[in-house]
Amino acid sequence: MTAKIEHALTTIGVLALQGDFIEHESMLRRLGVSTRQVRSAEDLRGLDGLIIPGGESTTFCRLMEDFNLYRPVGAFVQTGAPVWGTCAGMIVLAGNASDLAFPTLEALDIEVLRNAYGRQVDSFETDLDIAALGEEPFHAVFIRAPVVGSVGPGVEVMATVRSEPAGREEPVAVRQGAVMATSFHPELTNDVRFHSYFVSLVRTSGTSAGSK
Repeated sequence: MTAKIEHALTTIGVLALQGDFIEHESMLRRLGVSTRQVRSAEDLRGLDGLIIPGGESTTFCRLMEDFNLYRPVGAFVQTGAPVWGTCAGMIVLAGNASDLAFPTLEALDIEVLRNAYGRQVDSFETDLDIAALGEEPFHAVFIRAPVVGSVGPGVEVMATVRSEPAGREEPVAVRQGAVMATSFHPELTNDVRFHSYFVSLVRTSGTSAGSK
């Protein structure tokens, strides 16, 4: 049985332009959290947090531009409200993304390499040790995932995957203050712990976009 997080005033938005936003909404509702699909600047008003889901990063950025959301979402990040990007969402939040014909929000001091784990057919799943989620490994789903090439000094690395044959640990989950990003898709599993962690971050931040 899933334990719900009781906090009636919490509303988390999910950017609903493309990708798996419905799956994120489903996970949040399992936790008893109110959600809102975001397709306009007005939809950001009063939110306590925001999720930028996975999808095709170039298409995602083009739609953000078409819907005039670059500046409003960037302003939302600047309020200090928690924001979480998964896969393409990580690319959107990064300080720099390789081979992307659109600007990023530069909300995380990381450099990402798009599709670095390969094409759709190269998707994979693996168990990750993530201290913030407890002792039980988290089963992570990677689909055309970005690789974090470098992280700044203020970025916390929450999880890594060993890269073969390079033989090094590559970050796949990072956090910098109230901004979090994962290369993988927690919304495509039955494990609500990552969403629960984000909701806890939202609840403790005490920040709402409110009237901003």
